[in-house]
Amino acid sequence: MSRRKAGLCSRSFSSQCISQLHHSFPSLRTHPFPYSTRHSPSSMVHAAIKSLPRVAKRSIQTERFSAFAPPTPESLGKAAPPKQYRGAITWARGLLYTTVVVGGVYLVDTQLYASSITRSLRTFGLGIVVAMDYKLNFRPNPLLGGTIEDLHRRSAEKMFNLLHQNGGLYLKIGQAIAMQSAVLPPEFQTMFARMFDDAPQNDWSDVERVIREDFGGQSPEEVFGVSFTNEPGLGTMEKRAKASASVAQVHWARLADGREVAIKVQKREIAHQVGWDLWAFRVVMKVYTSWFDLPLYSLVPYITERLMLETDFVNEADNSERMAALVEGEPRLRGRVYIPKVYRELSSKRIMTAEWIEGVRLWDKEALQGTWQGGYGKGSPGANGTPLSAPPIPPNNGTGNLKPERDGWKGRNGTGGLGLSLKEVMTTMVDLFSAQMFLWGLVHCDPHPGNIFIRRKPNGQTELVLIDHGLYVAMQPKFRHEYCQFWKALMTFDNKTLSDITSAWGVKAPDLFASATLMRPYEGGDSSTKNRITDELKGKTQAERHYEVQERMRQGVREILSEEENFPRELLFIGRNMRIVQGNNQFLGSPVNRIKMTGSWASRSLVDSIDLPFGERFANAWRHLLFRFVLFGSDVVFYTSKVRQFLGFGQGMEDDIEKQMKFLAKDQFGVELNHSVFEG
Repeated sequence: MSRRKAGLCSRSFSSQCISQLHHSFPSLRTHPFPYSTRHSPSSMVHAAIKSLPRVAKRSIQTERFSAFAPPTPESLGKAAPPKQYRGAITWARGLLYTTVVVGGVYLVDTQLYASSITRSLRTFGLGIVVAMDYKLNFRPNPLLGGTIEDLHRRSAEKMFNLLHQNGGLYLKIGQAIAMQSAVLPPEFQTMFARMFDDAPQNDWSDVERVIREDFGGQSPEEVFGVSFTNEPGLGTMEKRAKASASVAQVHWARLADGREVAIKVQKREIAHQVGWDLWAFRVVMKVYTSWFDLPLYSLVPYITERLMLETDFVNEADNSERMAALVEGEPRLRGRVYIPKVYRELSSKRIMTAEWIEGVRLWDKEALQGTWQGGYGKGSPGANGTPLSAPPIPPNNGTGNLKPERDGWKGRNGTGGLGLSLKEVMTTMVDLFSAQMFLWGLVHCDPHPGNIFIRRKPNGQTELVLIDHGLYVAMQPKFRHEYCQFWKALMTFDNKTLSDITSAWGVKAPDLFASATLMRPYEGGDSSTKNRITDELKGKTQAERHYEVQERMRQGVREILSEEENFPRELLFIGRNMRIVQGNNQFLGSPVNRIKMTGSWASRSLVDSIDLPFGERFANAWRHLLFRFVLFGSDVVFYTSKVRQFLGFGQGMEDDIEKQMKFLAKDQFGVELNHSVFEG
């Protein structure tokens, strides 16, 4: 290309650049920069750039290209330390350690302590949740919405799930509460009515392990002389339990000498759990006592001591033999009550072997009253000391039912019964437990229908068999005499004696305590107080009445336990016995005047107590004769109820009493009483 053409091209390029600059920056059109054809294209471009505004200059790269050169170390300054992520590492390490520790504790807890720690933590967690729920929402208008009934319902369901999930001694505590649940809200009554279902039984491997541990490593075959492979000359035993409860399960066996026995084996996990369970119970009661301002914690040591003794089968065997001796020595009960024999050589702290009992449970009313078809002059299998028949037993393959069925007395169609009078059955029961409370001072505190068998003697009379002697209380003679006098005062409306005795026990609400003892409204108290309570609750809404009920119940507990150090601890379990006996009488249709019979035993025991001076016993004998005349009024009430029951206008005296209690509780306290827990 010629120089002339190159110049033209350069000028042409420069003109295009300048034209582009004019287009981009219109202000250059009004302020043109001078140039001439004599200037070079680069000089014209530089001149155009110089005349641009500052902003435009910054947007155009004018520096010459230079090769990249790395910076010197001095120009970089001091080096920054590398980021260590120490916080994240610390958290990760802590999480790892926590996981290992928690996993290790859980493993040890499940393998060595039968999940005792886990169960305790579960108890604490639920206890805090329920307590906070009541703290926040037990008021006429709950903070979280809903009603007080909703609060009771969800709390009852949570507690029921906890008791069944934890099992073991928790079920025993739940059953103890269930027998007193009549004064709880209906939602709790419904929940506790389910507490008497059979507990799941342990596997045979656990049973065998307990037997080996308690008998120096010997197997069940060696201890009881039985065989699971049909070896001649040996006895036999069922591996599947006949009954299973919260603490133990019972297996049937026939020993080599022909004796049939009930082998009660404590569940293996109980030994590991009982200490933790009772500790958790104490902690929860301590928290509730503090939060709800109730004087209950001082009673906890006595309760836990009783429950701990219930897991000691040596103690149960002692109680059983003591009660058998007392019954045999009392002419009014000898031949009417039977206590099964305990075989000490086959028993230990966690194993108790006693004679097997064939009988009808108390809750089977149809079998108790059904027509006797067992033959004239014959009684129930084993009744009146007659030995059980020993029919052949099928081969033992380790499973299945081996115990002979002795139900021939039911007849060919199986509809027969013992042909007994419910009045005689209930009379025997009230006599037995009244003698325990007022005469002997040794009280069986778990007489629910599952622990009572009824048999027919060859002469057609009733024989009551009492089992499960783990839960007993022993009464001191002084307290036993006071309790007898207390019952006499209840029956004669002797308010001065009633007040003197209850004051000595630290009770500041004698009327309330009297009603709780009788399980009916006490009619000899101050009616002005009752009328005042009724007037105060008039016009209030249902929610407000519920709230007032809670406050009144708490105040009632405070008054009963105002001097808790003086309150007789035995009353906790004696009241349980009385409540169960009342429920049994009510279930059978109130065939006896329970209150009159109990009061009569209380008065007569002050005559028969050999630990009283002769002069005092003689004076008590005269007072007892007068007392018998006073009780005539109670008979009038009882037989009036019986006539109404016969004519279809009532269900018996106990039910009439229940109606009175329900009316009193609802009218004065707003409490809905419900005793359906005894209906099965």
